[in-house]
Amino acid sequence: MNETEITDRDRAMAQRCVECPVCTRARRNQRGVAFWFVKHVEGGVCPFCQAYEKVYGRKPHEPVDSHDTTA
Repeated sequence: MNETEITDRDRAMAQRCVECPVCTRARRNQRGVAFWFVKHVEGGVCPFCQAYEKVYGRKPHEPVDSHDTTA
């Protein structure tokens, strides 16, 4: 299996990151404890954050474009 192939499991795990209150706050505010935590800790440890990066092509703490309807 190709490592860049996005599976249904990856999509389901990425959806958990989209719904995560800590990650959502980090994406929305771009500062504070939640942002620091997601940027420095969770992105390297959390499998949901890793799936988010794989599916959406951006880090879990990066802001979501207001025109983006995928998240």
